[in-house]
Amino acid sequence: MDWAYLFEISLTGIASGGLYALAALAFVMVYKATKVVNIAIGEMLMVGAYLFFTFAVTFALPLWLAVPAAVLGAGVLGAVIERSMIRPLLGEPPISVFMVMVGLGSVLVGLVEMIWTADQRRLPDFVPNTPIMVGDAFLAPKVFYGAVVAAVLIALVLLVFRFWRGGVALRATASDPTAAYSMGINVPRVFSLAWVASAMIAAVSGIIVGAIGGISSSMGVFGLSVLVVVIVGGLDSVLGALVGGLFIGLLEALAGVYLGGEYKLLVTFIVLVLVLMVRPYGLFGTHEIERL
Repeated sequence: MDWAYLFEISLTGIASGGLYALAALAFVMVYKATKVVNIAIGEMLMVGAYLFFTFAVTFALPLWLAVPAAVLGAGVLGAVIERSMIRPLLGEPPISVFMVMVGLGSVLVGLVEMIWTADQRRLPDFVPNTPIMVGDAFLAPKVFYGAVVAAVLIALVLLVFRFWRGGVALRATASDPTAAYSMGINVPRVFSLAWVASAMIAAVSGIIVGAIGGISSSMGVFGLSVLVVVIVGGLDSVLGALVGGLFIGLLEALAGVYLGGEYKLLVTFIVLVLVLMVRPYGLFGTHEIERL
């Protein structure tokens, strides 16, 4: 076995897994706060990438303006979704919210194709092209810098929500919304905060993914792998999102090289089924016990 080649492929997989972990963090943030399974996370990620394309290419804004503008635009979208679609459904059966999320994904794809067409587009090159070498292993510059940005952003988000007052309110609401409300926490505002933060994180993830492989209206497929990540790691576990992202990224890279690219999704879904058979709530998810 060529161990050097295996090391190189593993590095690429782990770096790609960092992007999965970042998008999974956006998913987990909404689920922890509102118990909504946002299966439209891939489409929200796509919208963030297209907003960046609009500001950077159509409006020709410099990078330091285009990125914040796209992220803020995605945050506004998150607030609109929470206010217009999620809040009216509070207390409704989970299947109702799930179907709304299914519809939201289709609506976002339709809007993107109406505004930007379904043609694939390239984002402007803003990542250094200098080859990245780790020992004798080569790592694509875009993948490396994308993983670095993802790691920094994940660490920043964890610190903010660990020490910032809004983060403490979000964690309290996630633990027990009724108790949080009784302690004076504005729970609806926390719900909105979770959606805004999630949409902004998804936008950053979309910009990175788009910089690596281009953008198109089919970018939502990326959300399938993210969904596998959060289910394997645990829907409500930040640690699960991080570990699951790295694990699935590594698994896809190895499967793509040694089995063929068409088997990547197949292998990850096989792992998903196996994990659910052993731990239905994910590797790090909360095992909820209901009193009957």
